[in-house]
Amino acid sequence: MALPGNLQPLRVLAASLALSMLLSACAAQRGGAGVAFAPAPGPGPAAPVEVAVLAFNDFHGNLEPPRQSVGMPDGQGGTAQVPAGGAAWLATALDALRARHPLSLTVAAGDLISASPLASSLFLDEPSIEVLSRLGLDYAAVGNHEFDRGTRELQRMQAGGCEKLTAREPCQLERFAGARFRYLAASTLTASGTPLFPASAIRTFGSGAAQVKIGVIGLTLRGTPMLVNPAGIAEVTFADEADTINAEVPKLKAQGADAIVVLIHQGGKQTGAPDPNGCTGLAGEIEPILARLAAGVDLVVSGHTHADYICEMPTADPARPVLLTSAGLYGKELTEITLSIDPAAHRVITRHARNLIVQSQAFTSARGPVALSPLVPGYAPRADIAAYVQRYVDASKAYATRPVGKLSGPADRGEAPAGSTGGPLAHLIADAQLAATRSAGAQIAFMNPYGVRAALVPAADGTITFGDLYLVQPFGNALVTETLSGAEIKAALEQGFDAVGPEQVLAPSAGLVYRYDRRQPVGSRIVAITLNGKPLDSTASYRVTTNGFLALGGDGFTVFKAGRGQVTGPSDIEAFEALFRSKTMIDVPGDARTIDAGG
Repeated sequence: MALPGNLQPLRVLAASLALSMLLSACAAQRGGAGVAFAPAPGPGPAAPVEVAVLAFNDFHGNLEPPRQSVGMPDGQGGTAQVPAGGAAWLATALDALRARHPLSLTVAAGDLISASPLASSLFLDEPSIEVLSRLGLDYAAVGNHEFDRGTRELQRMQAGGCEKLTAREPCQLERFAGARFRYLAASTLTASGTPLFPASAIRTFGSGAAQVKIGVIGLTLRGTPMLVNPAGIAEVTFADEADTINAEVPKLKAQGADAIVVLIHQGGKQTGAPDPNGCTGLAGEIEPILARLAAGVDLVVSGHTHADYICEMPTADPARPVLLTSAGLYGKELTEITLSIDPAAHRVITRHARNLIVQSQAFTSARGPVALSPLVPGYAPRADIAAYVQRYVDASKAYATRPVGKLSGPADRGEAPAGSTGGPLAHLIADAQLAATRSAGAQIAFMNPYGVRAALVPAADGTITFGDLYLVQPFGNALVTETLSGAEIKAALEQGFDAVGPEQVLAPSAGLVYRYDRRQPVGSRIVAITLNGKPLDSTASYRVTTNGFLALGGDGFTVFKAGRGQVTGPSDIEAFEALFRSKTMIDVPGDARTIDAGG
């Protein structure tokens, strides 16, 4: 039967295919001689997969713009100050970066909560956890401040619920659902030796031949017990950072991780003019950790020092430096990191990072107005985050807007390069603590500079509100008055210069003056101390007041733990408010109480 004309070509094609198959079979029988047919080309090697890691650290519950700036080169040899921060602005910046990067991971390096402004801390930082979840955070390392209210309250931050574990009521405005991001705590070990939270996690991107996996390890600094109330962490221990990371890397590699990212709440600081993307003279406690890292870690996102930097740092393998980043603090900056990963070779080919300033609202600082800058893009606040934050701001206003007194002018906290002194504000706080504890026999008070969290800037008429005070001192530490000898006081001051941790020049109350000289050996850098114009007697006893954090040896000032006859007084914020209520106008201290004898 003849085929229709339009099917005749098919018959020709079928015959041709049959002949080809016959020739091929014959060739195979003759050992491959005859007509050869090239195999169909297979798929080529998969192209590198680019994944963006979007990172920040030390958010500290700053839901609103913190009225602080970020310094950056102005392009003319000077420094520009850019107003930055605020959760709604951070949300918009993250959204913009995700629009540019189809594959992305959002991470944080600890201290997301506690030491927070009133709108967050009044509500046990529940709104901050909710906001960070809405921002799309994926993983966060625990920081030391995550333990400020104890391990059980931190576990509630992850799991949610309304169990009352502190003096303040939970779930005041809504039921707390817990974090929708995952805390990681590789080095925080329970009595059984297992981590308090997972040590690490793996996230898969892409599919098929273009699939890559990123392993994430999260941990905090080993020195956390020196930085928090010991009672809250009695059931956990903190392991060595480098040992912990090195033990976790092969586990992630065995699970197929093509890249390893470490989130660690430890860091360093660079020197020189402010540069968010610089790495000038970087030094700090992160260095010895990195120097001991075994091969396999590609990126370290760091925090704790509240500094910003982008660095290539050496590790135990000289041929494999690691990329180190930090984004300052309070959500004022965001690090955009791109990892280009070869899915066939299972390794990172290239990596790049830059810190972006989250420019938000102009404000007035202790040094004057800080205007919006044309040097960097501005962001609009994301409406849903702004509305959520405003709900908690409104709920806290009864506390925040209550006037407490008047201040003669702005009091700064020792801006760079004097950030380790606490500035006039730390002296004012010490004066308040001395006045509040004279009934316990106090003769001297000391304030730790890094406990001063913001400058104190009055309104045009000098008015200071409770919210202003709370920005400065959000910890709620009880004051402790104890007896120390003159020799012990000197030893405590020496610990601020002992090269163990960041330098801190303890701020004394009025009447005590000391001179220090960094050229002298460690342990001999305090060269003179006077109290009310007379040399401090090393053998005499003095009543000394500090906040409870210092009294427990916080910030490395372990001498204070040896105090005798301890009396617990009011909280630091109560003492500060009482000072403002004691006079019509409080003057900013202008006297020199700590003097650099070495120039």
